[in-house]
Amino acid sequence: MKQILIIEDDRTTIELIKASLEKDGFEVTAISDGEAGLAQVRRSPPDLLLLDLMLPKLPGLEVCRQIRSDDNLNRLPILMLTARGDEMDRVVGLEVGADDYVTKPFSPRELVARVKALLRRAEPPPEGEKVVEVGKLKIDPSSYRVTRAGKPVPLSTLEFTLLHFLAARPNRVFTRDQLLDAVWGADRFVTPRSIDVYVRRLREKIETDPENPTHLKNMR
Repeated sequence: MKQILIIEDDRTTIELIKASLEKDGFEVTAISDGEAGLAQVRRSPPDLLLLDLMLPKLPGLEVCRQIRSDDNLNRLPILMLTARGDEMDRVVGLEVGADDYVTKPFSPRELVARVKALLRRAEPPPEGEKVVEVGKLKIDPSSYRVTRAGKPVPLSTLEFTLLHFLAARPNRVFTRDQLLDAVWGADRFVTPRSIDVYVRRLREKIETDPENPTHLKNMR
């Protein structure tokens, strides 16, 4: 049974989420402040984290940032909960490492679909895929590990999947929609512009100079 952790301080929202996910067979735990929630993630990592941005004691963005900076947790799927219309919060959330977002108020059916989609993408890849080497980068799909000049590069599951897709197809140009179809597939909830955020995150991690990239280039 997949374990879902909710870090959210609104009791009504927690009850709605718990009822929706438990009905689909998930085991759900809820914590109402960011500090205690982060401690719980570190103590017993769930299969997926539902994270509100506005939290007491420790903001959701900082919770997300600390999870992504932890080598033992950086592949944890994170689904942000944001208020409708707060586009800047969503962009910043994606930039600090969230995998997807859902805006309040949301439909329970949509929420469950997003959770299932993130869990599917977090599943181990098929065995037998070859290691891809590009310059000093070494990308191993069997372990989701990336190293640059022998040093590990921590990536979330979606960051790794996007990087591996591009690295395995060098010198080809893809539109945002093509990348969404290839990496997100039928589970595509993010917008084409969200691709820019993921690419920017990858550049900051794999490029020596993210402002003048040698691996991930834009073509007009």
